[in-house]
Amino acid sequence: MTNETVEQLIARSNRLGADPRNTNYAGGNTSAKGTEIDPVTGEPVELLWVKGSGGDLGTLKPEGLAVLRLDRLRALAGVYPGVEREDEMVAAFDYCLHGRGGAAPSIDTAMHGLVDAAHVDHLHPDSGIAIATAADGPALTQAVFGEKVVWVPWRRPGFQLGLDIAAIAQQNPAAIGCILGGHGITAWGDTSDEAEQNSSWIIATAAEYLEQHGSAQPFGGVRQGFEALPEAERRAKAAALAPTIRGLASTDKPMVGHFTDAGVVLEFLASEKAPALAALGTSCPDHFLRTKVKPMILDLPADAPVEASVARLRELHEQYRADYRAYYDAHATAESPAIRGADPLIVLVPGVGMFSYGANKQTARVAGEFYVNAINVMRGAESVSTYAPISDAEKFRIEYWALEEAKLQRMPRPKSHQGRIAFVTGAASGIGKAIATRLAAEGACVVVADLDLEKAQAAAAELGNADVAIGVAANVADAAGVQAAIDAAVLAFGGVDLVVNNAGLSLSKPLLETTEADWDLQHDVMAKGSFLVSKAAARALIDQGMGGDVIYISSKNSVFAGPNNIAYSATKADQAHQVRLLAVELGEHGVRVNGINPDGVVRGSGIFASGWGANRAATYGVPEEKLGEFYAQRTILKREVVPENVADAVYVLTGPELSRTTGLHIPVDSGVAAAFLR
Repeated sequence: MTNETVEQLIARSNRLGADPRNTNYAGGNTSAKGTEIDPVTGEPVELLWVKGSGGDLGTLKPEGLAVLRLDRLRALAGVYPGVEREDEMVAAFDYCLHGRGGAAPSIDTAMHGLVDAAHVDHLHPDSGIAIATAADGPALTQAVFGEKVVWVPWRRPGFQLGLDIAAIAQQNPAAIGCILGGHGITAWGDTSDEAEQNSSWIIATAAEYLEQHGSAQPFGGVRQGFEALPEAERRAKAAALAPTIRGLASTDKPMVGHFTDAGVVLEFLASEKAPALAALGTSCPDHFLRTKVKPMILDLPADAPVEASVARLRELHEQYRADYRAYYDAHATAESPAIRGADPLIVLVPGVGMFSYGANKQTARVAGEFYVNAINVMRGAESVSTYAPISDAEKFRIEYWALEEAKLQRMPRPKSHQGRIAFVTGAASGIGKAIATRLAAEGACVVVADLDLEKAQAAAAELGNADVAIGVAANVADAAGVQAAIDAAVLAFGGVDLVVNNAGLSLSKPLLETTEADWDLQHDVMAKGSFLVSKAAARALIDQGMGGDVIYISSKNSVFAGPNNIAYSATKADQAHQVRLLAVELGEHGVRVNGINPDGVVRGSGIFASGWGANRAATYGVPEEKLGEFYAQRTILKREVVPENVADAVYVLTGPELSRTTGLHIPVDSGVAAAFLR
C-alpha cells in the first residue's frame, strides 16, 4: 500500500509540476494518505505524505516528502491555541513525524492533513489566481464553477487556513476544491487520479471562462512610443543597460541577473494600464516572496537614449528604496526581522524587457518566471473584473514572517564566489577549462568563451545547465566579436565581475625564422586580445559600480629570456605590463588587476598539443611525452605544473582573502629561480 501510494503521489506531483499552467518552480504542494505497519506496535497506522518545505513538484522525489502520523496531526486541533498563535503549530508538526529522514513539513501541512480526503493538491495556476485576485472573486467563483468550487476569503497560510478548508470540504459535499482568495486553488479526491483530474478541471475551467468572457484589451490600449523595439535594437539596449541595473539591484547585496524580452512582457509594458498595475504589485505569496512587493518600472519611452534611461533609472531607484523603507516602517513591529534590503528584484524597461534578480542565476530566472505569472494573473483578473491583490499589510506579514525568516536562516552558507559572474577566454580546454571548472565549483556563474563555439558550449555543458555556465564564441583579436561575447555574458547573467584573459597560442621559432605573420598572430591573440577583452569588460565593471577582478594568465616567459620564442615571450611581457597599467587605471573603480605566470603546463594544454610541445621538446632534446617531467626536474620543487594549479591561483586571487591585492604577478612554475620577480 505504502509504495503504491507514494509512487502515485510522486507521479502526480511531477505531472502537475511540469506544466506551467498549473504552478511554477517550487510552487504548491501535494499529499496522499494511506496506511503502513508501525514497526513498534506491528499495527497499521494512518500516515500523511506531503511535499516538504522548499521542494519542487516537477522534480519531487520520495525523499522530498514529509511523512506524518495522521492521528497525531489531527489531534493538534484539540490543542490549537488560536489564530494569534498559529505559528506555534509548525514546531508541533515535528512531534507528528513518522520515522527518520524525509523533508521538513511545510506551513501548508495542516491543509493537507485536516481535509477529509485521501489526496489533496494545492496549486498556483495563473487562471485560478486570476479569479482569486478579482475584486468580485466570490461571485466569479460561483459563476465559473457553480457548487463544485467554494470561495475561501484570504487568510495567511497556516493551521487556521487548514481548519477553514477542512470545514468547507465537510460542509459542501459536492465540492471538489476551493479558490483561495488572493492566493491559488486547492482540490481533493478519493484517489490520486481523481485529485489530479479535479485540479486540472478547476484550472482548465477557469482558463476557458477567462477566454470566453474576458475583454479583448484587459490592459487597455497601447501607449504610443512604448511598443517593443526591433529585436536587435532592444537586445543591444538591454546589454547597454544591464550592468547599471544590476549595480542598482545590488546596492544592498550582490545579485545575479536574468533578462527576458518575451512577448507577454513586452505587450504588458506597452499597455496603458502597465504603470498602475505594476504599482499594485503581485498577490500570491509564492510570487511576491520572489519578486518583492512590486517591481521598478522605467517611465520613459522605448526609444529613450541609453544615457537618459540610466539617469532616470538611478532616480527611480532612489525613490524605490525610499518607498520600500516606508513600507517596512509602516508595517514592522518590534518583533519583525530586520529589513532585508530595499532594492528591486524586478526591473521593467518598456520596449526592451524585464530584468530579474536573485542570489544566484536560478533564483533570478525563477523570479522573472513568477512575474510573468503575475502578468498573466493581472490580465485574467482585468479581463473579467478588476485586479485586487492582497493588501501591503498582508504582504508584509508574509514577507517578514518569523517562519519565513527561519527558513532563510536555514539556507546553506554561500560559497566564496556565489553571486559572481566570470568571463574566461580560451576556456574550452587546458588552463582555461580548469579555471572555469574551479570557479563554477566555487559558486560563480561562468561564461566559457572560446574561438570554437561548439567546444565552448560543450565545455559549459560539463559544468552544468545554463544557470551555471554558457558557452560563447569569441575571437579575442576582433573587437566586435569581443563586445558581442561580453554582451552575451551580461544578458545571460546580468553583468560581469571576474575576467580571465587566458586565450593564447604559441609558435616556437628563433628570431631569424619568425615571420611578421607569426609575430602579428601571437600579438593579436594575446596582447591585443587581452586589451580588447579588458576594455569591453571594463565598461560593464565600471557601470555596475561593484568592483571586480581582471586576471591575466601571462607566463614565466614574460620575465625569463628563453630560447626560440621571441614572439611569444614578447607578447607575454606585453600582457604582464598591462596588469600593472590597468591596476592603476581601474583601481578607482574598485577593480583589481592581477597576473599569473605559469610555466611548463603540458598536460591538457591546447598550446602544447598544437605543436608548441613538439618544438619545445626538440629545443631541449627530450621526447615530447617526457616534456612535462623535464620541466618539473628543472624547477626548485621538482613538481609538474598542471592546469588545476593555475586555477587554484585564480581562485585565491579573486577570493575574499586577497581583497587588498592588485598589480601582483603570482608565479605558478614550481620555482624557476631565473624567473623570480624582482
